[in-house]
Amino acid sequence: MLQVNNVSLKFDKRTLFENVNLKFTNGNCYGIIGANGAGKSTFLKLLTGELDTTTGDITVSKGERISILKQDHYEFDDIKVLDVVIMGNDKLYKIMKEKEELYSKTEFSEEDGIRLASLEAEFLDMDGWNAENDAAILLTNLGVSDKYFEKTMKDIPVKLRVKVLLASALFGNPDILLLDEPTNSLDLDAISWLEEFIINYPNTVIVVSHDRYFLNKVCTHIVDIDYGKMKLYIGNYDFWYQSSELALKQMKESNKKKEEKIKELQVFIARFSANASKSRQATSRKKMLEKIELDEIIPSSRKYPYIDFKITKNIGKEVLKVTNLEKEVDGKKILNKISFTIQRGDKIAVISNNDLAKTTLFNILAGITECDKGEVVFGKTIEKGYLPQDNSNYFEQEKNILEWLSQFYKVDDETHLRSFLGRMLFSGEDVFKKVSVLSGGEKARCMLSKLMLEEPNFLILDEPTNHLDLESITSLNKGLERFEGELILTSRDHELNQTVCNRIIEILDDGTIIDRKQSFDEYYEKKSK
Repeated sequence: MLQVNNVSLKFDKRTLFENVNLKFTNGNCYGIIGANGAGKSTFLKLLTGELDTTTGDITVSKGERISILKQDHYEFDDIKVLDVVIMGNDKLYKIMKEKEELYSKTEFSEEDGIRLASLEAEFLDMDGWNAENDAAILLTNLGVSDKYFEKTMKDIPVKLRVKVLLASALFGNPDILLLDEPTNSLDLDAISWLEEFIINYPNTVIVVSHDRYFLNKVCTHIVDIDYGKMKLYIGNYDFWYQSSELALKQMKESNKKKEEKIKELQVFIARFSANASKSRQATSRKKMLEKIELDEIIPSSRKYPYIDFKITKNIGKEVLKVTNLEKEVDGKKILNKISFTIQRGDKIAVISNNDLAKTTLFNILAGITECDKGEVVFGKTIEKGYLPQDNSNYFEQEKNILEWLSQFYKVDDETHLRSFLGRMLFSGEDVFKKVSVLSGGEKARCMLSKLMLEEPNFLILDEPTNHLDLESITSLNKGLERFEGELILTSRDHELNQTVCNRIIEILDDGTIIDRKQSFDEYYEKKSK
């Protein structure tokens, strides 16, 4: 069991948490949510002891082991993949290394023999003889081929390194498992396996994630961080959202009734306080008035941008026709004789384990990359808008946000742009921040602002939720649901795919496609089975 007792954390003059009391128990998965900067990842560092509390203490039941998903794969560059996974259980790994060192000695003392006997007993007790096999099973389940097991981390693809770090966190069934954005860079198969792993995990799991579907699937509890306070809710993310919205609505309705009652009492008191026959009733109502207290409604620290894609040009019958499209990258054909037609009403999710294939297809559709063979023909009424996954080229300049956006949208009245940026959470002096120093989330909101102002009727979106917080993802989701044009997107956000798209195009390993007219849930359920 993990217990947080009266914990506060302060950085200089800023209080990040105050008087936090929580208990995390076995068999439950706790989702930590809150606005960007609320301190979700910082809280995990408090739990591991990487950071010290300002006040209060954190206690772990005796003998229990905490494991955390590490973020820096460069830390393990020269270490073999299998060893990195086993290092997830630090005690076991150290025993293995000390055993190797003792067995490699040319001169073996009696003291060495006694020490080795002790290590062998501990090794057996920790099921050490199955360590390599257990590590291999985890890697295989996450989609890491055995051809990489004996390679060093620096010699395997970056995408796989993330999976190795995740396997390391899961290794050895830790008593308390801390996962910070575990689904980042994972393919659908790996996410599906991880969901089932957590659902069936008998110990304690604490997870930070921007994936709403994932939080709904695995979480039994939600810990909401807002204004330095932490509140525990029983249920998943949707339950938290609905119950917090309901609580706010009830408080507002209660306050409204109280305010009406206050006015009613004030009118009576003002009218009859000087009337001798009514003075006793007026006095009684004064006492009633004094007892009425309005509920304090503290506005949430969460901020939702307003994302809405308007179209000004109606779409004709023809939208997009792709015929026998082929593209080779580094000698490998990643798009192989692809043909599909997009018609009015189509909203397509592109799925593939090959990220390069998806991005290359989108770059071709956007006119940034040329195909080797084939044809891409847009209808004459189509005005396409592209949101690339890598937007770094757009921000290699010293303009401020207002100047940057003005490049793409000419307007005489600056107040119009400032008002627009305000809705995208760039208010006041924020609009004068240099774009070169913006965070990933701020750059993503700038790109969405640019896209909305262009008013395209066909959207090409490559991982549009990258770098966005839960609030921005929710707003984007709603904006795309309202969008009246056609779109093609690729995203790891399950809920976005399900609620926005009505058709699935899967790019297979050989570069060919399977085109399905079905919802993402139907596709996901079939693939999971």
